[in-house]
Amino acid sequence: MQNIELPLVLFTVLSQAAVGMALLLAVRSCGCAGGACATTPTIAGTGENAPGSRTEWLTATIVMGVALLASLFHLGHPEGAVRTMAHLEKAWLSREILAFGAFAALLAVAALTGKAGAGLRAAAALVGLVALYTSGMTYAPPAMPAVHNAAPLGFFLLSALLLGASFGSWFAGEGSQPMLRAVLLGSLAAALAVYVIVPCVWASGGTVMQMTARAWLASPLYWARLVLGIIVPLVVMIRSPRIPRWMGPLVLLGELAGRAVFFGATVHAAMNLGAPY
Repeated sequence: MQNIELPLVLFTVLSQAAVGMALLLAVRSCGCAGGACATTPTIAGTGENAPGSRTEWLTATIVMGVALLASLFHLGHPEGAVRTMAHLEKAWLSREILAFGAFAALLAVAALTGKAGAGLRAAAALVGLVALYTSGMTYAPPAMPAVHNAAPLGFFLLSALLLGASFGSWFAGEGSQPMLRAVLLGSLAAALAVYVIVPCVWASGGTVMQMTARAWLASPLYWARLVLGIIVPLVVMIRSPRIPRWMGPLVLLGELAGRAVFFGATVHAAMNLGAPY
């Protein structure tokens, strides 16, 4: 993971965006169960009903499909992708592919039928969270001391909330906008604290963790993500009563930059040995 690994950057960020959309859609559904959102409009000009319009499910399905497609370019032999699930009993990578495959199937069913009931919404959110957990375990290898812990899972959960709230606001009715704004505002504040504190913690750790801290702090992408992907959106959201439509693309760019730092600047233990292999 010493290169940026663009296929993995796209796969992880886009899949987490889809998980965030499904998760917050399920939460919005709970909030609207009593009819709080029944009379509110959704996407401006479309007339579709909230929560969980077919357009929203279709968008999440397409985002997840692009993520899975991008992941194939990380494989040496994409035609043998099915073999990545050959070690479900011991490999988190196999479990990750299976979980995201199941998640994509649930999204597709909701998009095709256009009638996602409470059971399907809950199942999509639950399977999406399971898939998110498998990603957190897959990218926390022992050979990378800085992220051989809960940090990847925390990073990925924040990405799902940031992207899910930002893009979910495109489809949510007026009754759900305050909830999504609160989720985005809280997630931005948490992300600012996490992405400032974590490198400082690494800087006080062992040799490889210190190397990782220096690599992250020296990366222009880290600072671009911190300023454009977190601080600017946070300032805007403090002053704005709702999420602007341009917030989604801005947060997405920040997440892509941050994930490039994750894959490109996190130091492998072998680097401390002179990178013998």
